[in-house]
Amino acid sequence: MSKNLQVLLASRPTGGVTESHFQLVERDIPEPQPGEILVRNHWLSLDPYMRGRMSASKSYAASVEIGDVMVGGTVGEVIESKHVRFKTGDFVAGGLGWQLYALSNGEGLAKVDPNLVPLSTYLGVVGMPGATAWTGLMEICQPQAGDTVVVSAASGAVGGVVGQLAKMQGCRAVGIAGGKAKCEYAVKELGYDACIDYKAGRLYEELKQACPGGIDCYFENVGGPTMDTVFRLLNPFSRVALCGLISDYNLEDPYGVKMIRSILVNRVKMQGFIVNDRMDIYQKAIRKMAGLVSSGQLKYRESVAEGLQNAPTAFIGLLAGRNFGKQLVKLV
Repeated sequence: MSKNLQVLLASRPTGGVTESHFQLVERDIPEPQPGEILVRNHWLSLDPYMRGRMSASKSYAASVEIGDVMVGGTVGEVIESKHVRFKTGDFVAGGLGWQLYALSNGEGLAKVDPNLVPLSTYLGVVGMPGATAWTGLMEICQPQAGDTVVVSAASGAVGGVVGQLAKMQGCRAVGIAGGKAKCEYAVKELGYDACIDYKAGRLYEELKQACPGGIDCYFENVGGPTMDTVFRLLNPFSRVALCGLISDYNLEDPYGVKMIRSILVNRVKMQGFIVNDRMDIYQKAIRKMAGLVSSGQLKYRESVAEGLQNAPTAFIGLLAGRNFGKQLVKLV
C-alpha cells in the first residue's frame, strides 16, 4: 500500500457513539528520521476505555483532540528503522493508534515474539487485558482458596482471564454475562462454576443461588444495576476490584451506585485501578500470561473485524456488548 489509512476523532459524542464521530482519512506514509522507526500495524485493539478518551471530561488520561488519530493498542512489524534498539523485521506492541502505519521513537514499545504466542494475543490475554485481570484479582481482591469470586462481563477480554485465574487459586468462580451463548462459553470453555445471564431478568435470584455462601471477591467491569445486585450479596470483609463501568459510558446521566451502604455494613475493601499505574508488576503479569497461553492452560476468544475502515462499527458493537471475547481489528 502506498498510502497510510487513519481513523480520526471527528466530534465528541454526548451520548451513544455513532460512526459520524469518526473520520477515515488517507495520508502519505511518513518517513522515519534519525532515532525513529516506521511500523506497519498488523492488529488494532478496541477497548472500552477509548469511550472516555473521546470525551473532554477530566479523567485519568488525556482526551483525544478533535482531528487527532484515535488512541489504541497495536502490534505490528518494523519495516524501516533508524533507531539503535530496533531493526527491520522486529515485531512490537504499543499504543500507535487507529492507523496502518506509524512513526515511533521507541518510547512505550515492547518487542514481542510471534513464535511464542499468536501476535493478536499481545493485545489481549498476553497484553493489557491480561495484565489488568492479574493486577485486579491478585493485587486487590487477593483471593484465597475456597473464596467465591464473582466476575461481571465474564466472557470478555478481561473477565475471561479473571475467572480462569480465580479457579487456579482454588476459588469458586461465578460469572455474569449477557446471553445464553456467553454463559455457556464461560462455564464449558473457561471453567466457571456457574454463569448468570443478566438478560434473563433474574440476576439476584440466580446469583444468590450460585453463591450460597455469599461473595468474597468481586471483579467489576460493568457497573450500574449489576453492581448494585452483587453488592447485596457481599460478605463481610469482601474485596472489590473496580476495573470498569461500561454500562455507564454512553449515558448522559450515569446510573451511579445505590447500594453504597453495603460497603459500610460489610466493611468492604473497594479499589478502583488503572493497570498502567502498576507498571511494577505489568511485565511480570505479561510473562505469566504468556507462559499460561503457550502451555495451553489459559484459554481465550477473539472477535475480529477485518480492515481499519470497520473499526468504528466494531467499537460501537463493543460498547453494546456485541463482541465475544477480545475485540480486535485485523489490519493485514
